[in-house]
Amino acid sequence: MSATYPADEGEQPGRIMSGEMAEQPGMLRRILDRGAPAIRAVAAEIAARKPRFVLLTARGTSDNAALYAKYLLEITLGMPCGLASMSTTTAYGAKPDLRDVLVITVSQSGGSPDLVASTKAAREAGAVTLAVTNSPDSPLAAVSEYHIDILAGPEKALPATKTYTASLLSLYLFVEGLRGGDGSAAAILPELAEAILARKDEVKALASRYRFAERMVITSRGYGYPTAKEAALKLMETSYIPALSYSGADLLHGPLAMVDNISPVIAVVTDGRGGEALQPVLDRLRGRGADLFVVGPKAQVEAASAGFVLPMAGVAEEVQPILEILPLQMLAYEVTIARGQDPDAPRALAKVTETR
Repeated sequence: MSATYPADEGEQPGRIMSGEMAEQPGMLRRILDRGAPAIRAVAAEIAARKPRFVLLTARGTSDNAALYAKYLLEITLGMPCGLASMSTTTAYGAKPDLRDVLVITVSQSGGSPDLVASTKAAREAGAVTLAVTNSPDSPLAAVSEYHIDILAGPEKALPATKTYTASLLSLYLFVEGLRGGDGSAAAILPELAEAILARKDEVKALASRYRFAERMVITSRGYGYPTAKEAALKLMETSYIPALSYSGADLLHGPLAMVDNISPVIAVVTDGRGGEALQPVLDRLRGRGADLFVVGPKAQVEAASAGFVLPMAGVAEEVQPILEILPLQMLAYEVTIARGQDPDAPRALAKVTETR
């Protein structure tokens, strides 16, 4: 695919990204209605093989989805997980012993050569391999023993939006299947996603606050940390604002020194243990006079400089990331439009990144 995807003459910049963001509530319903049975079946087969360890393999946005799966697997199943270093096999030719290891490769396109090569090598090394993609006919799906189709539909905008939330929900349902759960905590998500995306004018007003930002810091803990990383990626690839993402714990170990009252800090505050663990970080940020933008519960937003209140009543902490990212996708879009750029076509990027 071309490195750019410009809007046709006379068409509004960002129309593709905007349209794909709007598809997310319907897509979540589709996964819950049509995709869930197939995901449960795959999970049951893999659970029967009793993997002892999980390695997660991905790049870019999919890497943030894989990090979410790591939290799910470690917290809900107590299963040790690691994020794979693909170059150990693709560049160095290492041959690890992966017997009884589950290797999950997450990729929107399923076409990146290093993902395909590392997954093929993992299967040859004895791993149980699972591809989670938006492309069931992809090379990655072909070399994997199992496949989950995230059912996001074609995604044309270069910044991934709907494939990210589709990956999160599919991975949640898979982990639920591994432990024999019914995934019922996700049933409320489509309705709430629709309500969040309807608040476009609210996000547009917030975006004007950050139009001229030269740098941003984004932080969270627990299940919210992958959201912080994905939000930073979206801001960088669409608006070109350097956005640094940190676990709240890591932020206190040095990077806090760069925080001042000029560069905005975005905090993703989950309603649960992750948010509780982030509280000391929020206190320190306020103490430094930071321009603090909070995405989370009403009380946390009211204590910040600005923010977006998420509807969290009755929403389990482990599925909140599927909602948390939505206002941050919209923020990246609106900041980019306000800066006179086209979020559909970030410079120097291609839809399929062919790393080796």
